[in-house]
Amino acid sequence: MDPERRDTLKRASFILVSLAAMARAAHSHAQAKGLPQLAETDPQAAALGYRLDSKQVDAKKYANYRLGQDCGLCVQFEGRKGEAFGPCKIFPGKAVSAKGWCAAFQPKKA
Repeated sequence: MDPERRDTLKRASFILVSLAAMARAAHSHAQAKGLPQLAETDPQAAALGYRLDSKQVDAKKYANYRLGQDCGLCVQFEGRKGEAFGPCKIFPGKAVSAKGWCAAFQPKKA
C-alpha cells in the first residue's frame, strides 16, 4: 500500500472517531441537563440516606459517612466537575446534587 494513502486513511479514521466521540459527549451532556432532580423522599434515595447537602447527613445513623464526602467526589457521579447536579449510576434517570451524599458513596481514585 502506498505510504501516502495509508497516512490519509489514518487521518480520516482519526477524524471520524473524534467526531463520533464529540457527538456522543455532547449528546450525553444534553441528556443530563434534562434529568429530573432526585428528591430526598424518593424511596430508593431514602433507603440509601440520600441528602441534597452532605452536611445534613446523620453521621450517627451512617457510620461510613465522613465530613468532606459528597457526590461530586464519588465514582458513581457522572456529572462534570463544577456542575451543581449530574447523573448518577445508583439513581438512573435522575440528577443528584454534586454536594449531596448517599450510603453508596465510593471515593474516586486519585
